[in-house]
Amino acid sequence: MPSTSDVAATLAHDQAVGRLRESYQRIPPGAPVRLAKRSSNLFRPRAAVDTPGLDVSGLTGVIAVDPVARTADVQGMCTYEDLVAATLPYGLTPMVVPQLKTITLGGAVTGLGIESSSFRAGLPHESVLELDILTGAGELVTARPTGEYADLFRMFPNSYGTLGYATRLRIELDKISPYVALRHVRLGLDELAPAIDTIVADGTYDGEPVHFVDGVAFSPSEAYLTLGRNSDAAVRTSKYTGQQIYYRSIQQRPRDFLTAHDYLWRWDTDWFWCSAAFGAQQPLVRRLWPSRWRRSDVFHKIVGFENRHQYAARLNRRRGRPDRERVVQDVEIPVGRLADFLRWFDTDVGMRPVWLCPLRLRGAESWPLYPLAPGETYVNVGFWGTVPIAPGAADGDVNRRIEAAVAEFGGHKSLYSDAYYDRGTFDRLYNVPALTAVKQRYDPNTRLTGLYEKAVTRR
Repeated sequence: MPSTSDVAATLAHDQAVGRLRESYQRIPPGAPVRLAKRSSNLFRPRAAVDTPGLDVSGLTGVIAVDPVARTADVQGMCTYEDLVAATLPYGLTPMVVPQLKTITLGGAVTGLGIESSSFRAGLPHESVLELDILTGAGELVTARPTGEYADLFRMFPNSYGTLGYATRLRIELDKISPYVALRHVRLGLDELAPAIDTIVADGTYDGEPVHFVDGVAFSPSEAYLTLGRNSDAAVRTSKYTGQQIYYRSIQQRPRDFLTAHDYLWRWDTDWFWCSAAFGAQQPLVRRLWPSRWRRSDVFHKIVGFENRHQYAARLNRRRGRPDRERVVQDVEIPVGRLADFLRWFDTDVGMRPVWLCPLRLRGAESWPLYPLAPGETYVNVGFWGTVPIAPGAADGDVNRRIEAAVAEFGGHKSLYSDAYYDRGTFDRLYNVPALTAVKQRYDPNTRLTGLYEKAVTRR
């Protein structure tokens, strides 16, 4: 029997969904439809609009956790920070917890998310059992892997709001121990793929179990895989929310222990390594910068402020420095091509370090809008920063070269950031004809913006 708190949470959820639907009806036909939310983890600027956004203010929490069935009913705008806070007391966690605290569950499913459990747990949408979606037609439907709305269920991942918005998701949960023991293993670029293949096949490395794996390539001559295992005890735990910086520890400590909470959010405090751009890794600045404000959403707001006002860009021009191109991307490369891609990237783009995260689809079927091959291991390569625009070059040239190279290496690129594809190439890579067929059913009046328009033209 549901508890009183679960009943109250369900009632509050139903009321919030009602407000969302009312706000949708108030948006004039033909006007852009967007979520009215305070934060975003998209890295592509979007054209400003005058119409009010969808009211999602009541859709930010966890409705219920079932520790026996290992499931959770979660509202679409709930952040992973709040979701993990609700599940960890039960020794449970989402199957995949993206690295940044303010990524929402709905965002990770309609977009993409990845983390160090993805080599065994796949991507966030693969642990969704069912979800309620407000469609472009203004209807609320419950989509499952089978049944009337199975086509919507399969097409929803990587649709980025072009088919509708998730209001509730029921997801599988995974066990996690109180601590995570880490090994930082230094490997050559050509040793990465064989090590990853062994871990994927056996779930072990050098005789020790591996429950989590990601890595960092600091240069072509210095790369690491970080291997994590669940642990019920720890000799001494490290803390990377104060003066110590997590990514630097990879080079300094062969072994480490973190609490489960601190492991899941190890990358958030310094936005991987990107906090250096704001001076937050300078010892004096770090001591003065309150730890509660050293987190990814704060850094993202600083970037958004700069994008709007261009203060730093104008200062660089006054100093005679070249303009810079934003290169913020995550790409999936087949593991057998990883070393070659990393060498190409270091030579042609030159950004260091880069993040490495192995992944495989959990199931036996590909997902239509992000067609990774079942049974094949990929490595997510993440790189986030800026590069100078060379004389005679244009903003976007480096990103275009990366897009071409990713295709040549048999990979695929996430769409949360800038994209420069022509429409024909984009439609082929992201299976837009299949999306269009499903969109005609659930958004017959095309009230929701198309995928190309969102990802490339920034609408």
